[in-house]
Amino acid sequence: MFGIVPKAQNNLSMTPADAQADFAADLKQAIAAVNHSQMVSDQKTEALAKGKIDDLHDVMITAKKASITLQTSVEIQSKVIESYREIMRMQV
Repeated sequence: MFGIVPKAQNNLSMTPADAQADFAADLKQAIAAVNHSQMVSDQKTEALAKGKIDDLHDVMITAKKASITLQTSVEIQSKVIESYREIMRMQV
């Protein structure tokens, strides 16, 4: 949904620094995709309001896709924070 391409799972020679860099790149890519969908929705809504386009269905579909993408991102963020807190409560 966010356009993230999974990396090969069998790469045993990956260092923690490489994994961190891959995760950071994937996260940036996902955030950029969410931002892009929001910007496209805003542009189409503005164009509709100015009378430059008249396809209301396309504008509504784009807005709904952007909304769902944002909601999914927020839910993922909540789950990541919840998981982090759970890990921090674990006794070593």
